[in-house]
Amino acid sequence: MSKPLTDHEKRKQISVRGIAGLGDVAEIKKSFNRHLHFTLVKDRNVATPRDYYFALAHTVRDHLVGRWIRTQQYYYEKDPKRIHYLSLEFYMGRTLQNTMINLGLQNTCDEAIYQLGLDLEELEEIEEDAGLGNGGLGRLAACFLDSMASLGLAAYGYGIRYEFGIFNQKIANGWQVEEADDWLRYGNPWEKARPEYMLPVHFYGRVEQTHEGPKWVDTQVVLAMPYDTPVPGYKNNTVNTMRLWSAKAPNDFNLQEFNVGDYIQAVLDRNLAENISRVLYPNDNFFEGKELRLKQEYFVVAATLQDIIRRFKSSKFGCRDPVRTSFEAFPEKVAIQLNDTHPALAIPELMRIMLDIEQLDWEKAWEITTKTCAYTNHTVLPEALERWPVYMFERLLPRHLQIVYEINQRHLDRIAALYPDDHDRLRRMSLIEEGDPKRINMAHLCVVGSHAVNGVARIHSDIVKTTVFKDFCDLEPEKFQNKTNGITPRRWLLLCNPGLADIIAEKIGEEFLTDLFQLRKLLDFIDDEMFIRDVAKVKQENKQKFAAYLEDEYKVKINPESIFDIHVKRIHEYKRQLLNCLHVITSYNRIKKEPNKKFVPRTVIIGGKAAPGYHMAKMIIKLITAVGEVVNHDPVVGDRLKVIFLENYRVSLAEKVIPAADLSEQISTAGTEASGTGNMKFMLNGALTIGTMDGANVEMAEEAGEENLFIFGMRVEDVEAMDKKGYNAKEYYDRLPELKQAMDQISTGFFSPQEPELFKDIVNMLMNHDRFKVFADYESYISSQEKVNELYRNPKEWTKKVIRNIAASGKFSSDRTITEYAREIWGVEPSDVKIPAPNEPLE
Repeated sequence: MSKPLTDHEKRKQISVRGIAGLGDVAEIKKSFNRHLHFTLVKDRNVATPRDYYFALAHTVRDHLVGRWIRTQQYYYEKDPKRIHYLSLEFYMGRTLQNTMINLGLQNTCDEAIYQLGLDLEELEEIEEDAGLGNGGLGRLAACFLDSMASLGLAAYGYGIRYEFGIFNQKIANGWQVEEADDWLRYGNPWEKARPEYMLPVHFYGRVEQTHEGPKWVDTQVVLAMPYDTPVPGYKNNTVNTMRLWSAKAPNDFNLQEFNVGDYIQAVLDRNLAENISRVLYPNDNFFEGKELRLKQEYFVVAATLQDIIRRFKSSKFGCRDPVRTSFEAFPEKVAIQLNDTHPALAIPELMRIMLDIEQLDWEKAWEITTKTCAYTNHTVLPEALERWPVYMFERLLPRHLQIVYEINQRHLDRIAALYPDDHDRLRRMSLIEEGDPKRINMAHLCVVGSHAVNGVARIHSDIVKTTVFKDFCDLEPEKFQNKTNGITPRRWLLLCNPGLADIIAEKIGEEFLTDLFQLRKLLDFIDDEMFIRDVAKVKQENKQKFAAYLEDEYKVKINPESIFDIHVKRIHEYKRQLLNCLHVITSYNRIKKEPNKKFVPRTVIIGGKAAPGYHMAKMIIKLITAVGEVVNHDPVVGDRLKVIFLENYRVSLAEKVIPAADLSEQISTAGTEASGTGNMKFMLNGALTIGTMDGANVEMAEEAGEENLFIFGMRVEDVEAMDKKGYNAKEYYDRLPELKQAMDQISTGFFSPQEPELFKDIVNMLMNHDRFKVFADYESYISSQEKVNELYRNPKEWTKKVIRNIAASGKFSSDRTITEYAREIWGVEPSDVKIPAPNEPLE
């Protein structure tokens, strides 16, 4: 096979990243050399690759800073309504290449680095991923920041600067092993510490009733130190801010112990305070009720609200004196979006500030709070919903508990007045769940305390309205909205798939990068032989490049002509990696049964992390790797079927695998995946989807035409009907010989000859208590996979479907999503105003 072009060779022949952007190569080289000189310590005159990376990062950062300052000045002068996106997760990945693209510097830097005898791609690989998120929710927040800046919105991302992000996953002997992700080990060139804005956050203590009202006293104080990261919009000179808080012990922390002479211990105990921002909880779609987690949630909220209020009061650039003293205009100037329930404490905290500090009366404080806050729901899985024990709340946040009780009392009084004697409704709608222990339902707090509640795909928003929050929706239907998720086309097309971006730009121009609906124009080229050939060629190059990467990393030889069948996402029972596994085993058995038959070759790539405490998810990884061991070493199979478990799936790896995918697996049980965003990335990058009618798949099928996806399995109503009548796994096991064979192989140790009982937990779960009904969709899935093979035999027809999918993916831009949030929830208009660059005069 011919060696694929390197990205550098491609960039040499490129149109889309704009030769116009070649700017001043000499200037970049000069800046790079200056930074390199200052990076190198006196006694080290040999630069390492990391030194080169830092020199380049600082060079690019220089181009950001002027725009960053200018943007903030512009906001202070114009005083627009500001958007504050509160999230416990921001899954940013790498920053260098994205920044170069958004500033229009990529070609200039590429040329400069090339002239210096270095390779840009190699330097980009040195950067650590900022893995401050688990999966979809954290990556969505990152895409949203990119879109908010690109749409010229005055927006801030607020979260925690975890010292250790999502763990690094190693696979040892087929098992997942976790390693700490020490991403800050070499420093982070993209952040700026802002000690001048450090703020106190209070915990514990007690509430004292005084003649001025309740006072929260005898608290323990932790300081929140902000670190700011610039967020550049795409070629509009807007640079917004992501502000992440780090916990610091105050200098007098515990030094009362100094009185008894234990000074050393007192200083060591500072760690207790600083542990708050130490590590990201690695659970996706699962609630873990640990006190440290509750501390993290309050920490980010308390620091952020002080910051928001300071900025509201002194809205003049560089001014610290309060200009505004009345809170009347607060909701007109401030929007707070709660990314899931994790920042729900913003509601009682804003109430506490309004009541206890600003001395407003309850009605006014409540009106301000509800008009300011809006809540996005991300899941309907019951185990994911946050329900904090009252005793923990009372110990950590005694004043907030009083406020939550008062919110609940007033809320229930209102329900009781509307529905007299409906005690069951009161119980269902209460913020407090009776039981042992009593718990606070954070989702109910969010719904009651917000003016807007949204799901993240149409089907999910409907489920939210008809099940989880049905009583609330009956009461205030106007509160409930849908905002289908999206992805940023800058990172998920231009950055990760420059070859595809190029051939699209040649056909329809470059405007699609800020208006993804323009991709519809590609429908005019659906029968254009040349374009069909180009699309297929780009895919083939991406596959060859990824195959070379896999060969390098995993020492496996991949057949680049095979279907690249990709299933990458968190490992969870509801995402049904097991269904995929059963298909692999079935395919293997078919090859073994008829070794001389012609099979369409397939490389099945599954990747994702399992939460460290999630036993079943870890067993699923072990099963996939065990099946791979057997399949990959069977000479009868050859290169017709390969199974690879992709280790340590993360943003930077997604950028490599997604452009190379032929088939995207989106196979959750209907009604369980809120939206999915990986599905959108695959669609945009020219993979066809095999999926259930779940999450955003429904809207993808609507946009592209259901005949252009491989849709299979039960719909939501079928799942509901089955829940009513009862799901019986054994009846499928008895009826479907291939399913029975696969299950028997798993349970008798065919894939684990050393330990025949190894997978008994998986077998037991699938046979006796599978909430996600894997067997019920098996038959439909297998026949859908046969259709995949059939179409793949006709490359031209396959590529035409690919083009139809790309052309239909315009809706799934996060620019569209954010425009809807802006207009329908935050009450602001996106702006295409281009702020003058630092070297241009301000009007």
